Amino acid sequence: MSPEATDPKNTQAPSEADAHDQLDRFECNACGYVYEPLKGDDRASVPAGTAFESLSDDWRCPVCGARKRQFSNLGPVGNPSGFKENLGYGFGVNTLTPTQKNLLIFGALALGFLFFLSLYGLQ
Repeated sequence: MSPEATDPKNTQAPSEADAHDQLDRFECNACGYVYEPLKGDDRASVPAGTAFESLSDDWRCPVCGARKRQFSNLGPVGNPSGFKENLGYGFGVNTLTPTQKNLLIFGALALGFLFFLSLYGLQ
């Protein structure tokens, strides 16, 4: 066993950024409201950084008043969209986050536009 593994001084607490990455978002099935743990809930005085599981049992959706059991887990922000079973199919685009997909799509559209615009320069 290495001395680093037994050294009590070497234990590091997870950084605050890692903790924020692990907070899952939840969507209300009744109205579509998304509880963002990084923002909290101002109406119910829930501070930012509060996980959905840590909310009290009497907390309700601020839009429609639905109970906590009416919410479904969306996962953390920036996760690839779609089912986890399908992420390996295709050209690897399924594993991209929504932001990366937007950059890929609109970047390709911009390049296509520039290509067709360059055709005006031909004589």
